Amino acid sequence: MLKKRIIVCLDVKDGRTTKGVKFLNNADIGDPVEMAEEYYRQGVDELVFYDIMASARGRGPILDLIARVASKVFIPFCVGGGISTIEDIRSTILAGAEKVSLNSQAVKNPALIQEGASIFGSQCIVLGMDVARDSSKPSGYGIFINGGRVDTGLDALEWAVKAVSLGAGEIVVNSIDADGTKAGYEIPLTKMISNAVCVPVIASGGAGKVEHLEDVFHAGNASAALIASMVHSKQYTIGGIKKQLEERGIPVRHNFQEDIV
Repeated sequence: MLKKRIIVCLDVKDGRTTKGVKFLNNADIGDPVEMAEEYYRQGVDELVFYDIMASARGRGPILDLIARVASKVFIPFCVGGGISTIEDIRSTILAGAEKVSLNSQAVKNPALIQEGASIFGSQCIVLGMDVARDSSKPSGYGIFINGGRVDTGLDALEWAVKAVSLGAGEIVVNSIDADGTKAGYEIPLTKMISNAVCVPVIASGGAGKVEHLEDVFHAGNASAALIASMVHSKQYTIGGIKKQLEERGIPVRHNFQEDIV
């Protein structure tokens, strides 16, 4: 079995890390650069930064913050929020990110996935999917954009398959229903997407304890688990999570370097 990745997500609003529940009632929880450095020290495999207001406000990526984080951490680092053009992708990568997450803008302009993958490689293009239960959709789930504020009418499974065909090299499946609840990942959703595409799928939304990660790796067939509240609350450390996962038979990376030598 391939080693599973643990990824910490930092939602950023007005230059500060924020956390909410089901995309609502966000509270300021700290400085994103300091938090990124601490999670790197703890042994996180990757970091994801989402500027949660960029698309809604119609502005581009926060390049100064990206550069500050990139100078402190030496692991894969993905950035999302406000990336709407090839030039935005280029400037984000030049600022220090290894990957970009396309979410709202990918829905509005699917050709951005294809062009981005063609120029920078599929490994740089991550599809971010904000998904909520919707019984009217064939898969039972719909796609939302602009920080979960706008229902696109798209079916989640159909959109995932299309995005991969366009060149997305990875998918983050973020459950709006589970986000911040600490009640567990949306396992049926993660499994459905994982089984339908040939690229790594990252489960996001709902992690509250190590058993939730174990469940999404086994039952959800996820390649990686994105966490936030678990470590932001200081209830867990990255090392502690990895130790418990290993005890449960889940192969994890002890550090990023060991897997690339």
